[in-house]
Amino acid sequence: MAGAKKAEEVKTVAQLREDLVKLQGEHLDSRKSHAQGELVNPHILTVQRKNIARLHTAINSASKSVVKEEN
Repeated sequence: MAGAKKAEEVKTVAQLREDLVKLQGEHLDSRKSHAQGELVNPHILTVQRKNIARLHTAINSASKSVVKEEN
């Protein structure tokens, strides 16, 4: 895994969900700006979508690990 990144800090599921909501809001604003022709760098939309997907993955894996610990 040469391209894998190391986690900088450990976050709880609640913190990850807060970050997800914030990123989704920023993405919505960027999409609106792009539709109005105001967005200077439309590549940011792709970056934001990928970051949202990464957060979804982190939340899912963290949720699964919590369930395994309870059993």
